[in-house]
Amino acid sequence: MKDLNLTDIRACVFDAYGTLFDVNSAAQKCKGVLCDNWEELAGIWRTKQLQYTWLRSLMGRHVDFWQLTGEALDFALDSLRLRDAQLRDLLMGLYLQLSAYPEVKNTLVRLKTSIIKCAILSNGSPTMLSAAVENAGIEDLLDIVMSAEEVKLYKPHPSVYQLAVDRLGLTPGEICFVSSNGWDAYAAKAFGLHVIWCNRFNQPPERIPEAPDGEIRFLSDLPEIVGVV
Repeated sequence: MKDLNLTDIRACVFDAYGTLFDVNSAAQKCKGVLCDNWEELAGIWRTKQLQYTWLRSLMGRHVDFWQLTGEALDFALDSLRLRDAQLRDLLMGLYLQLSAYPEVKNTLVRLKTSIIKCAILSNGSPTMLSAAVENAGIEDLLDIVMSAEEVKLYKPHPSVYQLAVDRLGLTPGEICFVSSNGWDAYAAKAFGLHVIWCNRFNQPPERIPEAPDGEIRFLSDLPEIVGVV
């Protein structure tokens, strides 16, 4: 993907969970308690979290991402017969301290040496995003952090992607959106943004409109694509 060049990009907008921050790291930090269950718990938790964003948006029954994340965790704990109030509190607390992927900080530093703005556009609530950004030590590398809570809907609703256009004051063609979630990357492209899919886990292509401009494995490949050397 090194031969792909996106021109006239003025902002790189990142999804947060799964793209900048490792959503499995909360459960992984509880390996001592969860033992061999930690990966299964993490998988159910994440899957149900995403399902609840889509279902609540379709139902018109919005709650913020923090409540939704807790409800998804409750489902995961019940599924594995691990319901325990102290364990739940521990996991929710750790979700505010998710580990950033290793290449995140250096990638943002490289982008900030250019005129390209860096931003987050996430389903996460403002409080959750603020905690994750601070924990990762990247607050000084971001120009703006945008939450879907502003529109009371979740991605992939077009109004969430419109937030990036409105808040940055740019056209869709001047924004490169980056997500590790295939459905998110495809939906953002369908909205009209330039999109790079950070396909960390070698997922197959989605069967929804529209295909991203390009695909990378790690965020460290992004700066060259948007003209930063």
